[in-house]
Amino acid sequence: MGEISLQEAIQQFLAHSRLKSGIQALRIEDIWEEIMGKTIAKYTDKIQVINHTLYITSSVAPLKNELLYQKEKIIERINEALGEKLVREVVIK
Repeated sequence: MGEISLQEAIQQFLAHSRLKSGIQALRIEDIWEEIMGKTIAKYTDKIQVINHTLYITSSVAPLKNELLYQKEKIIERINEALGEKLVREVVIK
């Protein structure tokens, strides 16, 4: 049996675990300000990933409207930052 690093073992575990989407959502939260900027990050209330769909919650109506126009760019930036095609759709709440 071949040896693998701890990082590889954790990645394999997460790939087959129900924890994966929660951890990926945390990764997105960590890079959200870098991707979208300080102002948008400041007024974003919640970020969730469920079945390859990114749910963004904000109570600021103009921000919601702006995010609606940037859906494709958000998907592109997040997938690029994570290095995988995690997000396929964005829903603004």
